Amino acid sequence: MLVIPAIDILNGRCVRLHQGSYDAETVYFEDPVEMGRLWRVLNSKVLHVVDLNAARGDSSINRTAIKSLCEKLDIPVQVGGGVRTMKDVDELLGAGVYRVIIGTAAVRNPELVSQVIEKYGNCRLAVGIDAKDGEVRVQGWTEGSGINALDLAVDMEARGCRRVVYTDISRDGTMQGPNTQAYQELGAVLRRMRITASGGVSSFQDLVSLDALRTSKVDSAIVGRALYDNAFPCQKFWCWHDKGSVDLTAFSTARLRVS
Repeated sequence: MLVIPAIDILNGRCVRLHQGSYDAETVYFEDPVEMGRLWRVLNSKVLHVVDLNAARGDSSINRTAIKSLCEKLDIPVQVGGGVRTMKDVDELLGAGVYRVIIGTAAVRNPELVSQVIEKYGNCRLAVGIDAKDGEVRVQGWTEGSGINALDLAVDMEARGCRRVVYTDISRDGTMQGPNTQAYQELGAVLRRMRITASGGVSSFQDLVSLDALRTSKVDSAIVGRALYDNAFPCQKFWCWHDKGSVDLTAFSTARLRVS
């Protein structure tokens, strides 16, 4: 099970939202690069970045921070939030992003997914499906789409997509545990696409529960609030409790792996 720390960027700062609400933010770092370096020191293999401003239509605010993350870290960075045109894809990949995550555009302009795969290959793209009660939500989770999440996943797989980041909105930021049933249902309709679980992870036991879903094509998990709230016992032995004194250039030498 590959654990992927999440970095949500709003107005240039690293924040966490509760269930996607922009009115319920907690600021963790003024500089997202410092946050990325800390997760790297703690041996992260991949970073998941969400551009919250871009998700609401303004893609200009955080691009510099995202580019700096890619330049100053030696691990892959995947980025989602407001990726809605080929220009967005070109700019992000050109800035050093390893993989873009397309969400709203996969619903409203599914042909874009096909075009990106044709141009860059299926390793450079993942489809983000954010669902509530089985319905795909769009525009930064603010609007319903009327589209069933499983139907969208099957269509994206047919277009050549090989990874889906599936978020159960009702669990995101709640620390209530992941919706394992939703991942089982999703895995049952897929043939070749792999699933990155997102939303609700609160403990090591939640990761064990997700790891048991390997036969349902779950092979990785994005973790946000639980890591930021120091919820894992091993963090007590790391440096998160005293992050101000950490040498953020002292990266681990462990072998990197990209999923």
